[in-house]
Amino acid sequence: MPDEFDEYGTGAVQRRGVGGRTIAISTALVLAVTAGTVVAARSGMLPFFGGNCDGDRLRLNVAASPDIAPVAKQTAERAREDKIKTAGKCLDIRVKSEASSDTADELSRGTTPDVQVWLPDSTLWVDTVAASPKGVQVDGVGQVASSPIALAAVPPAAKGMGFPKKTYSWKDLAKTAGGGKELRVGSADPARSATGLLALTYITKSTGGTKGGGTLASGTAKQLSQRIQPGDEEVLASLPHDSTAAELGNPKRNQALILSEQAAFSHNKKKGSAPGLDLFYPKDGTAALDYPYTIVDDEGQTTEQSRAANRFLTLMGDAQTREALHDHGFRTTDGADDVQVAKTAGGAEPQPITEDPAGPPPYRSVRQVLNMWTITVQSARFMTVVDVSGSMTAPVSGRPGQNRMDITKAALIQGLSQFTGEDEVGMWRFSTRLDGAKDYEEVAPPRRLADATSGGKTQRDRLTAAYGGLEPVPNGATGLHDTMLAAYKKAVEGYASGKFNAVVLLTDGANDDPGSISEADLKDELKKAVDPQRPVIPIVIAIGPEADGEACKRIARAAGGGSYQVNDPADINTVILKAVMDAGTKMKEEE
Repeated sequence: MPDEFDEYGTGAVQRRGVGGRTIAISTALVLAVTAGTVVAARSGMLPFFGGNCDGDRLRLNVAASPDIAPVAKQTAERAREDKIKTAGKCLDIRVKSEASSDTADELSRGTTPDVQVWLPDSTLWVDTVAASPKGVQVDGVGQVASSPIALAAVPPAAKGMGFPKKTYSWKDLAKTAGGGKELRVGSADPARSATGLLALTYITKSTGGTKGGGTLASGTAKQLSQRIQPGDEEVLASLPHDSTAAELGNPKRNQALILSEQAAFSHNKKKGSAPGLDLFYPKDGTAALDYPYTIVDDEGQTTEQSRAANRFLTLMGDAQTREALHDHGFRTTDGADDVQVAKTAGGAEPQPITEDPAGPPPYRSVRQVLNMWTITVQSARFMTVVDVSGSMTAPVSGRPGQNRMDITKAALIQGLSQFTGEDEVGMWRFSTRLDGAKDYEEVAPPRRLADATSGGKTQRDRLTAAYGGLEPVPNGATGLHDTMLAAYKKAVEGYASGKFNAVVLLTDGANDDPGSISEADLKDELKKAVDPQRPVIPIVIAIGPEADGEACKRIARAAGGGSYQVNDPADINTVILKAVMDAGTKMKEEE
């Protein structure tokens, strides 16, 4: 687009949009939003308003995130009342409230909605559309507000967490949110909510590089997934409706939520008989919703539409709109602390509310976290294939009186608690010639953990008993190769669509069956068994120093899986969670 002068006599400047295209926007208009210092706009002396509006009006359609839509509508109404004009026509700005994820989905599919301006709650959505091969052109040209993300809790829960004196890092909050029954923490779905996704991104970042950090992040995600709501409005509705003991103690009600400061502000302003919220601001900093002013399909807009979009951008940055944003609980675009807003939202000293929120994290990092979330919360179907060879009687260093099998059983039983009733889990055991000529035996086929089995017990009960009853086979050797091939083929045959399918094999040795298939032939057969339409991930966990970790790695990789070495069987549960997360993220990135 060539440089030109608009009707206001301000020189246009070239700006590269998120989608890689160039758009023209006046320097004065950018400054109006980023600094709010256009004197003429403040004084009401702009030459493009007033007079009558008897002729044609210039229509501008805007899609706005539900939290900021009331302010956008208020500004649009002011434009009509003040007869504000552009291109000689009065503005007719129509604002619709629409979840940012819904607009992003539509734009990502290549569908151009009848809107010229989009006000999502986060740049994450703009990046998502820009990254889509079919995405409509979207260009973020400014920012209209901001709101940091924090953990909000009803007063009894907040008091139990030490509010307001005790402060928390994101890692601390992850441990709190992942605490299961100790604190009921809810979140909007990170796949549909920028608040939920940004919080999970910061949790993942804060735990990265620390021992067990990946597992803590995925464990937190798993816990949150059991109390998620589709969107931000729905998650607020999951709070207690009043302060009675029955309502506060209702297990269906959340005691704490991951929220934006603005959402907590809005709740506290209109809570009625519901309990208010206290706000914990992460002491190691946080991200913020940044409300980018986004031009949709700039190249497809008329000159009049582009000028109307620029004029509305100015209005969204003037003094009256900034005051309205403040009244609705938003911070200014630079994210600077607003003590009045923070206090109403539930903040109190010494919470570090003066910490300026950081800018949006890199899109690739956010995408990786979203992949992890999708896999972690997705229902799984997998078989645990457990080595019961005689070597599992070996003692474990630092664990007096316990052998590898003892600790492996305990880890597997504990691991069941990480999975929901919708997850399908089964078990095989293996050693040489365990079942006639076969080195393996199916103990429990995969079923939903919540399903009832014989005797009125659930599959979870059955597996708990089966794991607890595992014993090493005297003089039994490790029939690894035949077992791996049989288990993998069986898993592909029983593939469950819409679930994460895997074979989790645990062994403390190398293949000791001289009559079994060779490693080279095993790898060839595994490659042949792989079905892209029925993907099953092999996860091999090598237990102890005698396990052939390199061979396990080669075998797992043959079918697109991974291998992990643990010296202490107590780490098995941690490794399984990490392996599922790693494998699932890799699958998503390859899609």
